[in-house]
Amino acid sequence: MELDWSKRINIIKGTAHALSYMHHECIPTIVHRDISTNNILLNSELQAIISDFGTAKLLDPDSSNQTLVIGTYGYIAPEFAYTMSVTEKCDAYSFGVVALEVLMGRHSGELLSSLSSSSSSQNMMLNEILDQRLPPPDRLIGQDILLVATIAFAYLHTQPKSRPTMKCVSQEFLSRKKPNFIPLTTVSLLQLRIQATYMVGSGFAYV
Repeated sequence: MELDWSKRINIIKGTAHALSYMHHECIPTIVHRDISTNNILLNSELQAIISDFGTAKLLDPDSSNQTLVIGTYGYIAPEFAYTMSVTEKCDAYSFGVVALEVLMGRHSGELLSSLSSSSSSQNMMLNEILDQRLPPPDRLIGQDILLVATIAFAYLHTQPKSRPTMKCVSQEFLSRKKPNFIPLTTVSLLQLRIQATYMVGSGFAYV
């Protein structure tokens, strides 16, 4: 109960800003390679801080950046597992898993598996997968949750090129723009996944 919806949204935003800095402000680019809830610490004000850079890699623009597969099971980008080539999009996928986990209050692995194997699961509503230990969010926080959930599904796309950059999402959070109010009880997971496909190259406008 202490970790209410507002604090959870801020944790997700803080993690996005940190990854954006690592990917787009640092020279050379830093890829963490093990973004998971175990490696995101909270300070006394419950602000997110990325930790444990023991597996981090500096990207070489003149190299394929192939490396051993390192990371926490359940958070590793699918392409990293079979190409062993690390990019910023590997961290982006892991961020999507973390964002969904923070909203759900549990790891999203079972949900993602059911979505890929069962069409009926896609008819589930967004409010059904949110952490039921918290009271339903109010209208304002509901808009934030809708944005974060859509972003999370965009990052969980199996094709790396279809995932937004961390800078794109960090700027979206800083812009303070919110989607039009849509009750979470009327948004299905299928709608979220469709909406997520509009994010790359077309901004975050809701259709």
